[in-house]
Amino acid sequence: MGTQRINSEKSNFIQTSATMKPLLFVSSVLMFVSCGKTGDTSGHHDHSDHDSVNQNANRALYDQVQDIHDEVMPKMEDLYNLKKELLEEIAKTPGMVAKRKKQLEDMISNLDSASKAMMDWMHYFNPLPDSADQEKAREYLETEMERIKKVRDLTNETLEKAKSIAAKK
Repeated sequence: MGTQRINSEKSNFIQTSATMKPLLFVSSVLMFVSCGKTGDTSGHHDHSDHDSVNQNANRALYDQVQDIHDEVMPKMEDLYNLKKELLEEIAKTPGMVAKRKKQLEDMISNLDSASKAMMDWMHYFNPLPDSADQEKAREYLETEMERIKKVRDLTNETLEKAKSIAAKK
């Protein structure tokens, strides 16, 4: 009888273990999922969701800044080529009218300024790390957005004027 009782208890334990495993699994999953949620009943606020939203907004702003940079960067070669073209025109035309020569030299200076503006922006652009205060990061990126827009506008205006002047030969 003693061995039957042990076998019976062992059988009950195995059956209980088999039914407990799914329950334990479900409980573990629920605890894991609920750890990510905040039930704010204590009066304390969890700012992690707000920080995450700010971080995502900052990432989007960073991407917009980079998009403008990527739009303007290929135009640096155009600035260089126009400068080269204007310098060649000056070199090939020794008897050039002084007014035209001054116009070309001023345009070359403007091309250099536009190129330098882009190089300076790239040199000083240093976004804050993700671990930084998200408000400060946003302010920095907004400032940089304005700066790179000015670089873009200067580059586009300079290219347009230089192409017009180069076409007048």
